[in-house]
Amino acid sequence: MIFITAKFLVRPESVDAWPEITREFTEATRAEEGCLWFDWSRSLDDPTEFVLVEAFRDGEAGGAHVGSQHFKDAQKNLPPHLVETPRIVSLEAPGDDWSRLGELAVD
Repeated sequence: MIFITAKFLVRPESVDAWPEITREFTEATRAEEGCLWFDWSRSLDDPTEFVLVEAFRDGEAGGAHVGSQHFKDAQKNLPPHLVETPRIVSLEAPGDDWSRLGELAVD
């Protein structure tokens, strides 16, 4: 799978609206055949930082995502709400789902 984590620093005036600003993009991405997950979180340390954790079945699915109309729309619509270019980690990982954290096993 292609596993991606990206950090978005959102302008203070857009922070409260960020879930709505990204809603259409999020829903369209989650509906993609090759999308395994696409989840937003908000930093506990910086209320203007949102973290996106996403995964796609493979490189082909990731390419389809980047080539989609909703991705192109996001390229135009999201930057005006950002302080800086998002930071990203993207890598290929084995599997197609989350693994269990054995060190914190729950019986």
